[in-house]
Amino acid sequence: MQQPDISPPSGPVLGRRELLAGAAGAAGALAGIGLLGLTPAQAVPVAAGVTKFDLPNSDQVRVLVTGDAGTGTLTQFAVADAARAYHAREPFSMAVGLGDNLYYSGPSGEHDDQFNTKFETPNAGLDFPWAMVLGNHDNSSILPGDGGWLARGNYEVAYHANSARWWMPSRYYSLRVPQQNPVVEFFILDLNPLASYIPQILDPYWAVDGQFMNDQRAWLDKALAESPAKWKIVCTHHPYLNNGSHGAAGHYDGLPAPMNGMHAKTFFEDHVVGKANFILSGHDHTLQVFEPTTESKGTRQLISGASSQTGKSQSMVGSSGGTRYPALFESFDKLGFMVLDLTPSSVNLRVVTVDPATDQSSRVFDQRLV
Repeated sequence: MQQPDISPPSGPVLGRRELLAGAAGAAGALAGIGLLGLTPAQAVPVAAGVTKFDLPNSDQVRVLVTGDAGTGTLTQFAVADAARAYHAREPFSMAVGLGDNLYYSGPSGEHDDQFNTKFETPNAGLDFPWAMVLGNHDNSSILPGDGGWLARGNYEVAYHANSARWWMPSRYYSLRVPQQNPVVEFFILDLNPLASYIPQILDPYWAVDGQFMNDQRAWLDKALAESPAKWKIVCTHHPYLNNGSHGAAGHYDGLPAPMNGMHAKTFFEDHVVGKANFILSGHDHTLQVFEPTTESKGTRQLISGASSQTGKSQSMVGSSGGTRYPALFESFDKLGFMVLDLTPSSVNLRVVTVDPATDQSSRVFDQRLV
């Protein structure tokens, strides 16, 4: 198995708190180099000669759930190999990619070779639609993962035109599966303006209460209310609940407000919980299956962010203000992915972990959730 040798950017490794300390200076630097937000692409048309893989047309839908995958390294290939083996036994209908699609700083254009080395080549043979979410690393500006150049994510939207697999016609969108009488509707969101480590002070379009987020709020409220699907699944990069090292919304990375995701927490509570059946998220390099809680109003959080990297060897409860959320399953130090099987009457979840040293995979969780 051969793949490019792609390493993290060289130079000093900065922690989240060091990044925070430099945020104001980074924002000032941005003003000097003109990295201003652009209106996001909407409903990107498919390029001539590109044929998208068909969306599922059955009421039995099997979904590969990956996240934080795009490193192009051996670990990404090991997880993809395990997914290919699973697909050969029990075929997937489609996949969801929960952000951080192109580590470590996102693409430099819609034709960046990283789309090939970190997405197309690792996922060869997984030939079905991949509903993609934007992550903080996809919108990097000064430092990898700072989420400070939101316009960078538009390159990933533009790539929708060029790939049979990659599905991202806009920064936020929905997919009904099947399109007629849907069993499930996926609502893919972009909450990066609410969780950037660099406040969006240069362009009011990207502000917490700016046009982009206000349009997205109004769109989501209407889309959830009008959805005819049995199951409504909201897909975000940043999680609502989390027992891992990044922490839950309102407590991200133990940072002070507003960098702690306080605005993301408000968004979830005002527009998602109690209205969707599930939230699928990445960001934390872990595999977690939460119980629905009173706080989540019956909405269940799942985290699948270990498709190329792993988190800490144990949970970091302090990152969530001392709260540990009840979970059915947690893995903090294993690579892997999730599999959702959806029918008109049931939702079953499997969690598969992967050992990159042996290429062996193990089904470690298998339970009907609904």
